[in-house]
This record gives sequence, structure tokens and C-alpha cells, in this order.
Amino acid sequence: MLLRYFYDEKLAHASYMVGCQQKGEAVIIDPMRNIEPYIQVAEKENMTIVGALETHIHADFVAGSRELADRFGAKLYLSDEGDENWKYQNLDGISHQLLKDGDKFELGRLTFEVMHTPGHTPESISFLLTDVAAADKPIGIFTGDFVFAGDIGRPDLLEKAAGIQGTADAGAKAMFKSVERFKKLPDYLQVWPAHGAGSACGKALGAIPSSTVGYEKQFNWAMKYDNEDEFVKALLEGQPEPPYYFAVMKHVNKVGIGLIKDLPPVQTITSIDEVERLVAKGSQVIDTRDAASFARGHIKGTMNIPFNNSFTNWMGWIVDYEKPLYLLADPAQLDEMLIALRSIGIDKVAAYADATDMIQQAQELDSYENVTPLKAKELMEQEDVAVLDVRNLTEYQEGHIEGAQHIMVGTLKNRLDEVPADKKLIVQCQSGGRSAIAASILKANGYHNLVNMAGGYGQWTKDVKN
Repeated sequence: MLLRYFYDEKLAHASYMVGCQQKGEAVIIDPMRNIEPYIQVAEKENMTIVGALETHIHADFVAGSRELADRFGAKLYLSDEGDENWKYQNLDGISHQLLKDGDKFELGRLTFEVMHTPGHTPESISFLLTDVAAADKPIGIFTGDFVFAGDIGRPDLLEKAAGIQGTADAGAKAMFKSVERFKKLPDYLQVWPAHGAGSACGKALGAIPSSTVGYEKQFNWAMKYDNEDEFVKALLEGQPEPPYYFAVMKHVNKVGIGLIKDLPPVQTITSIDEVERLVAKGSQVIDTRDAASFARGHIKGTMNIPFNNSFTNWMGWIVDYEKPLYLLADPAQLDEMLIALRSIGIDKVAAYADATDMIQQAQELDSYENVTPLKAKELMEQEDVAVLDVRNLTEYQEGHIEGAQHIMVGTLKNRLDEVPADKKLIVQCQSGGRSAIAASILKANGYHNLVNMAGGYGQWTKDVKN
């Protein structure tokens, strides 16, 4: 048996290649849209990719199953659990098998058994894997977004992201039953989840790639509850805000999305006049440089989402999927950037420009000031200022600057009418990164009397609060 692990740090997404070496065939579990890494490993290991398995209709990335079906004729193994709202669509012409609890299928000397594990979503399934050539019992379980290392999947996404009212409580109750079933599995089974730390599909995911059933039964917080009501209350409390794009991903993965090979090429912009024209007519122009560089000087009207491990998340929050997107970027990073954007279905990237070149060409640049918490405190004492806290609601509730207004950065673009326009703004988050994005959104929308508090609330508690 061959087992390979793939991890996308920008999405905190794990996928797996499972192969029967005797037969020379492999399948991919919860594949990402960029299938090139799988192809490279398959070629190296002399494997043919023949299938793609999905644990559920994902909300946080575009599944690559249809890409694999197009490239290799791979067969799709998909859940047939859940009601009519959670059935895959547009599968005509694609080889596929719909799966129910207890179903089994084989890949050479490997056997996959389906276990229905609703809670995160109604159709969620897990795959128990047995290497028949070596044993007559399963070696592990691919849990998708059901059980993570140290956490379990959140049941409130359908309600918060997809707007399906009343599903959070029902999902939490279903999750209780799924967890109880999980507890009955053998302790030795390895657990291979679809996400790690940083994913918004749970609230306390561990940063390790795998676990065991026995370890999770002892140390996963969710396994400690025997009372359903207490479990439901604990599970629903403290869940982070789901990015806006989650609702888009649910739809995309249910009905399908265009293939990457069919996307139009990204054009190149070489003139600052063209960039300024785009900004003037209200186009989405995102500067992907680091926040410090953007603060020192940027093209007026552009927003700043730095190209780092949080890039995909914040682009999903802030970008309008229905409008063309224009990037100011390092040309050496463009290909990687497009992979990240397409991983969450942002396919309307119309053009890009070399960010450094555009800054050099610009006759006039905008900027904003970064201040320390001590300086921010001085401003509060000397001027009539407003403090805008752009962290998650749970962070704000755990502690915040007295009088600070809370608007989570991902929702800011849609709540600008709530931002005071007649006062100087001090924008802050926990460490200064999210507030820098917020400052750029505010600047792009005409709020120029502002500063960003470097170090954020974390530094405030050290320098001012104490």
C-alpha cells in the first residue's frame, strides 16, 4: 500500500493519495483543485490515478475531483447521504459511484468502507481503509471534516454561511451521534483528517497531520461529553465567523465548476495610467505586497491583501466573485497566486501589473501611519478618536479596548456605513495584520483620517493595560 500526504498551508487543507502498488493504481482523498502535485507523485511512484473520493461537499475550497476526471477519466466516489439539498449535481458523462453507509469498494488489494458521519454537513462520510494484503482489519479512517486532531467539524456553517436557518442545532445533535459512533472504533486506528490548524471548519484544530482514534478519545475536547445537550452547547459556542466565500464553495462543489484549462489567460498591465483608470471606475484592484510596504506608499483606491498564508482566506472574504479582479503583484509569485485564488474559485482574474513597477511609475502615492499602542493611547487622550476593533467576535468578547467598536475585518466592506466618518480612526486587531487589511479597505473607500495600531491588542495589553 502507498499513502502520501499533501498539505495546502494557505487553506490548511490536507489531501491524500492511496495506492495499491501491486496494481499500480491510486485514488485521491478530498483532492485540491491544483492536481499537479498528485500527478508528480503518481509519475514518480509509477501509479495511475483512477479515482477521487470526497468526504462531503466542501465549503472552504474547490475540490479537484472533476479536474482528475477530465485529465485521467478518474471515477468519482461521492456521498449519497443527506436529503435532496445535499446531492451532487451535473455528473452526466462523469464516471462516478454514489455511496451510502456501509458500502464497500476495492482498489486492488485495498478496501474502502463508507461510514456516514453527519454533523458538519448532512451528507458527510468517512472512509475506513483496509490493506487486505497485510491485514483483515482497517488501518485507519479518512475523517474529512468530521474528526480533526484535537477538534471536530463545526455544524453551524450551513446556517451562518449558506443561510439555511435552524441547521446548526440539528447538525450539532447529529454530530453527537456521529462522535458516539466514532468512540466505538478500535483505538489503534489512524485518523487522517482533511484540515489542520488555521482552518475555519473547526475552532481548535491541532497542527499535527494525523492522530489515532484512541488518542482522540482521550484528549479531544469533544469526546469528553456523554450528555447531548451539554455537547451541543459546547460545540456551538465560540465558533469563528465563516468566510463569505464558503457559501460560494458549497454551490460550486455541489454543481461543478469550469475546468482550469478553459479559463482565459491573465493579461499583463504595464502602464500606471491603466491601473489608475481601473481604480477610478471602481474596479477591484488588490495590492499583494506586504502591509508595511503598502502603508509607506500605495496607489490611491487599491486595497491590500498581502500574499502570505492568510491570503486565500482574506481574498475569499473580500473579493466580489462576480466582478473582474486585478492584481498588483510580484511577477515571480503570479503562478502561485493564481493557484491560491483558483483553489477557492476566484477565476475572474482579468489582469495583473508588476507592483514595484507601478509604484515607481506613480506620480502620487497614498499612505497611512502605523502607531504603537502607547502612541494610540496618547491620541485617545488628546483627540476625539474612535477605536475600531476588527478581530473575530470571540476575541473581542474575551477582552478589548474600552469603547472600541467591533466590526470583523471580513465584514467591513459591507458595513462601512457603521464606521464613524467624523473622527480620527485607530484601527486595531490582535497583532496588526488584519487591521492593516482593514485600514486599506477604509482608505480605498474614502476614510483617510486613520492610523493602524501596530502590535494590536496583544501589544496593548503589555504596554498599556498592564
